[in-house]
Amino acid sequence: MLPGDYIAMKLTGEINTTVSGLSEGILWDFKEDKIADIVLDYYGIERNIIPDIVPTFSVQGELSKNAASELGLKPGIKIAYRAGDQPNNAFSLNVLNPGEIAATAGTSGVVYGVSDKNLYDDKSRVNIFVHVNNSDKEKRHGILMCINGTGILNSWIKNNFFNYKNNTLTYDDMNKLASEIKPGSEKLFIIPFGNGSERTLENKNINASFHGLNLNIHTGSHVLRAAQEGIVFAFKYGLGIMSEMGLKISKIRAGYSNMFLSPIFQEVLSSISDLEIELYNTDGSQGAARGAGVGSGIYKDYKEAFLNLKVIKSIKPNNNYKRIYNDIYHDWLNILDQYI
Repeated sequence: MLPGDYIAMKLTGEINTTVSGLSEGILWDFKEDKIADIVLDYYGIERNIIPDIVPTFSVQGELSKNAASELGLKPGIKIAYRAGDQPNNAFSLNVLNPGEIAATAGTSGVVYGVSDKNLYDDKSRVNIFVHVNNSDKEKRHGILMCINGTGILNSWIKNNFFNYKNNTLTYDDMNKLASEIKPGSEKLFIIPFGNGSERTLENKNINASFHGLNLNIHTGSHVLRAAQEGIVFAFKYGLGIMSEMGLKISKIRAGYSNMFLSPIFQEVLSSISDLEIELYNTDGSQGAARGAGVGSGIYKDYKEAFLNLKVIKSIKPNNNYKRIYNDIYHDWLNILDQYI
């Protein structure tokens, strides 16, 4: 059982799962649109231990008396939606159609793109899920690419470079210092994969590293900008994998938080990917609430559920910098190639 399935069982006393959940557990056959018997047979798993499958958006049980008593709630509250963290994050951003991308840039970074085709990567550098709004009429699959070393790199630099004598810089201060440096950080490059092995790099653990550090030129501000550029380049590398698979990307959506609060991060990512970025004041909890609203019939459809979701900031590619950023990216990529 997935964690969400277990929690739903404790709330309702009923054991269910979803097609999307089975795909997260590598137990869904995408070609045949059925439970992956080949996996069950290979590992000797009995078919009868697979829970009943319920629609992602549907009344899947009601809050039991015992659970209601422990939680201080009324019995009978409907459980009407369940999803994994990244499919739900995508839903919270109204990312439901082919080519749309949901991105996060917290401790680690995630790019989650929606496709209407059975796409896959020969090197298994991404995860493929059945997306929450998949149906018999409209195929919707989520392609998930994870970057180990996003906000954690930024916070590591903050704590180790700028946290001394109680003179701690805020992240906004760091962004302002980084903005004083020209693109390319005067040939200082940072490889940001310092948070463990990474599937996008075929499970190689190359760690984080600094390249081209010149003690006569570079300052802490250069380090700050080079870190943000390196993180964006890791996103660009992952987007390239998705493009190789055949995903045609049209737009990036993200919550206005974490690294997406940085104007540098916004501009470099938009310009180097040549994609518009839309930022929203939403999060996974709001997505779950909207999903439950759809599943319980409070909203008649997805469109109604997202009527009040508004773009708070839109970033378009900076044509003056696209070529510059791409040249810098290729220099960064040449360094990465030495590791992989």
